[in-house]
Amino acid sequence: MGSAQKSMRIPEKMIKEIQAIARESGKDFSAMTKELLEEAVRMHRCPGIVFSEGVRGKRARIAGTGLEVWEIIANYKNVGENFERLQTIYHWLTDLQLRAALGYYRAYSEEIDQLITQNESWTSDSIRKRHPLLAGSSS
Repeated sequence: MGSAQKSMRIPEKMIKEIQAIARESGKDFSAMTKELLEEAVRMHRCPGIVFSEGVRGKRARIAGTGLEVWEIIANYKNVGENFERLQTIYHWLTDLQLRAALGYYRAYSEEIDQLITQNESWTSDSIRKRHPLLAGSSS
């Protein structure tokens, strides 16, 4: 995706907030501002979605839960894209929460499909090779 340079006025208080976040994350001001702006646009387009840091970076999640959107969509695909069956799997989530995940997927399917593919590529052997301590003792 290309980028364009734009000029904008940002309140001084906001600049200080972004600078602090950038320092904590080890990113420069421009990269951090771009990341925050992208998240804000995505959350505006998809109400009920938030972004939070995880082991493998920031991911789209259902607000108020620890569930990542890709997890819900993977299960949605596994049940033949049947919304009623998805409701049964995630019986503790509201229809709005599930629909937020589906809406995010419609808007950003390439991102979610990539995460699903990454998750499906994990095998016992690849986990052992990447994380030898999880293999246990061989004696």
